[in-house]
Amino acid sequence: MTRSVPSVRTVAAAVAVVGAVCFVSLAVVLVPWHPVPGGGPSTLPAPDTVLSPEQLARAEAYAGPSRWLGWSSLLVSLAVVCWLGFTEAGARLVGRLRGWWWVRVVLGVALVSLVGRLATLPFAIVGYRRRVSYGLSTQTWPDWLRDVAVSWAVNVVASSLVLLVIVGTARRWRTWWPAIAAGIAATLVMLGSFVYPVLVEPLFSSFTPLPDGPLRTGVLELAEAEGVHVDDVLEADASRRTTTLNAYVSGFGSTRRVVLYDNLVRDVPEDQVLSVVAHELSHARHDDVLTGSLLGAAGSVVGIGLLGLVIERRRKRAHGPEMQRTAGDPAVVPLVLALVAVAGLLASPIQNGISRRIETRADVDALLATHDPQAFIEVQRQLASRSLADLTGPAWTQFWFGSHPTTRERIAIAGWLSDQ
Repeated sequence: MTRSVPSVRTVAAAVAVVGAVCFVSLAVVLVPWHPVPGGGPSTLPAPDTVLSPEQLARAEAYAGPSRWLGWSSLLVSLAVVCWLGFTEAGARLVGRLRGWWWVRVVLGVALVSLVGRLATLPFAIVGYRRRVSYGLSTQTWPDWLRDVAVSWAVNVVASSLVLLVIVGTARRWRTWWPAIAAGIAATLVMLGSFVYPVLVEPLFSSFTPLPDGPLRTGVLELAEAEGVHVDDVLEADASRRTTTLNAYVSGFGSTRRVVLYDNLVRDVPEDQVLSVVAHELSHARHDDVLTGSLLGAAGSVVGIGLLGLVIERRRKRAHGPEMQRTAGDPAVVPLVLALVAVAGLLASPIQNGISRRIETRADVDALLATHDPQAFIEVQRQLASRSLADLTGPAWTQFWFGSHPTTRERIAIAGWLSDQ
C-alpha cells in the first residue's frame, strides 16, 4: 500500500493557514489593543493650538506636494515591478542571464531592483531637493547618492537571501518546499532583526555613547525606575543628514540599543529629551522589537504559503514555457518580487495599525514614568515643527501608511491622562 504524497498546493495552503494562526495568536497576546487607560480622549486639539498659523502653512506647503511625490513614486514602482513580474518581460530578462542558478537569482534580484530604483529616481531627486530647500536635509549630493546606493545594495542582499531560500528549496524539495522555505524565511526575519543594529545601521550613521553628565544620569535613573536594563545609550550623528529630531530602539537581546539623534540631545531641553527617552525605554521594557520580529516571522510564513499557491496556480494555467516554470526556476524572481510588493502594500494597514497601538502604549508609559505631560506636549510640538508634519492630512493616509499616532492624537492623550 503506497502512501499518497500531498501536492505543492496542499502544502502551501497548510503553510499559509499555520502562519495566519500564528500571526493572529501572537497579535492577540502581544499587541496592546487598548493602550490608553479608560479608552482615551474623544476629541483632538485644533491644529492651530498645536502649531502657529505660520508653522501650519509652511508644513502644509511642504507636505501636500510631498504626498503626491510619494504616491506617484509608489505607483510607478508598483507598475514597473508588476509589469516585470506578471508578464513575460521579467522572465525573459532574467532568462538571458547565465551562470549557476544561484548567480542568476542574485543577478535577477539586482537587475529588477535596479530597474525599479531608476524608474523612481526622478521622484527621489525632487524629494531630496525639496527637503534641502525646506531645511529638512543637510546632505550634499554625493552623500545623498551614497545613501541611495547603499540602501539599494542592502535591499538587494536582503531580497536575494529570501529568493535563494525559495528557489533553492523548490529545486531540492519539489513538493515540500513551501514548508521548508517558510521555516527558513521566519528564521531569517528573526536573525535579520537581531543583527540589523550591528550590521546595517553603521552603514548610515556613526554611534558614540551618550557623554557623562546630567542627561546621561537622568536617562539611567529613568531606566532603573522603569525596570529596564540598559548597558548604554548611544548618540547617532544624524545631524549630518537631517534637521529633524528622533530617537529609536532597535535589536533585541544582546543587540538591543537605545539611540538618540545628536540634534535631539543638543537642541531640546533635558526634560523633553527624557520624555522621548521614556517612550523608547517602554519599547525596550515590552520587547517591542522582538514582538515586531515575531509577527514579521509569522507574516513571512503566510507569505511563503500564499506565494506557493500563486505560483502553482499560474503554472497550471500557463501554456508553453510558462507551464514548466516552477518555483525552482530563477525566472520566477520578478514574479516573487512583484507579489512581495503588492502584498506589502495590501498588508500596510494591518502592520501600521499594530504599530500605532504599540507606539501609543509607549507614549502612555512615558507619561506615567515622567509625570510631566507638559514636557511631553512640548516635545511633540518640537517634533512636528522640525519635521514639517502636516496636522491636517487625509485620514486615509494615516490609516494606510501611518506607523505612529498623529501629533494631535499624542497631545490629546497627554491631556487626557493628566486629567484622570
